[in-house]
Amino acid sequence: MPFATPSADPATEGRLSKVPQVTLVFWFIKILCTTLGETGGDAVTMSMNLGYLVGTAIFAAIFLVAVAAQVYAKRFHPFLYWVTIIATTTVGTTMADFFDRSLGIGYTGGTLSLFVLLMASLGVWYWSQGSVSVNTVCTPKVEAFYWVTIMFSQTLGTALGDWTADSAGLGYSGAAAIFGSLLLLVAACHFWTKISKTALFWAAFILTRPLGAVVGDFLDKPLAHGGLNLSRYSASAALVVLVIASILIFPQRAGKHPAR
Repeated sequence: MPFATPSADPATEGRLSKVPQVTLVFWFIKILCTTLGETGGDAVTMSMNLGYLVGTAIFAAIFLVAVAAQVYAKRFHPFLYWVTIIATTTVGTTMADFFDRSLGIGYTGGTLSLFVLLMASLGVWYWSQGSVSVNTVCTPKVEAFYWVTIMFSQTLGTALGDWTADSAGLGYSGAAAIFGSLLLLVAACHFWTKISKTALFWAAFILTRPLGAVVGDFLDKPLAHGGLNLSRYSASAALVVLVIASILIFPQRAGKHPAR
């Protein structure tokens, strides 16, 4: 699938994107949010014993409300944007666990199914708009594509993280090393190759989710399973504080729609 960004449409030229500028801070907060999605999702489904289906229903409702608020907003709001990201990563956690465990298709089946859904979402988005660049996220239709694609990417990342840590037998630290190394490779490609920046963005966006998933599991899983056995509630609370502090300390600006 081509990922090159075309010239801006005259109707949207000069408008600001509803997505923040993609900087190092963006990726730092994204990893914090994906880790929070893992500990927060597990806190509801496991610690509260509500199960994956109920947990998915709860977080799906939060996700829909957050996306509606994000689409309705006239401009970029940092806290609203990151709350919506957290909503996608928590629903991604519980949804992936429901597919993998409750439906019995396993991590491999869940990962493959979600990869197909993610590619289909990107394909339909590109076919409809001519670009999947986040800089073009400034109209309700494009925002809808953006958030559906993100939700699939977050769900895929959860399944992929579980598959790498458990099915592949690498454990949480081994899986974190793998995904961290892949992110460094994507960063190197960004700076030193001519590979599409849009393609590299989505590669990095997808990879931050399994990294956050295995780090979250490392924090709250039992010592016997290779984790630190921290409380899911306290780990989630600490991550919330870090996310809020990062947003306050490092002001963010909306990305710009590409010029004509």
